[in-house]
Amino acid sequence: MPKITYIEHNGTEHQIEAENGDTLMSAALDNMVPGIDADCGGACSCATCHVYIDSAWREAVGARTESEEEMLSMSPDCRENSRLACQIELSDALDGLVVTIPEFQM
Repeated sequence: MPKITYIEHNGTEHQIEAENGDTLMSAALDNMVPGIDADCGGACSCATCHVYIDSAWREAVGARTESEEEMLSMSPDCRENSRLACQIELSDALDGLVVTIPEFQM
């Protein structure tokens, strides 16, 4: 069971334990992490699960897909380390993952 830390823009941390195979988005929703709205339900057709991946985890999380790039291009605070939480499948390899939620989503 990977442990994930979500950090709000104000520094408030939410540490949760997720199930292998869950997405970063579904784990946030299941644990009521504020700022992860997931309006499209994980279909990669909105950007309301936008997160910033901590630099130490970018390689382990992997690269964005083309459709993810398209959705993030519409986000006002897209950065090089931006990802959509619905596109990141959790596993033991991501145990300890740290992500930050953009301010505009709060």
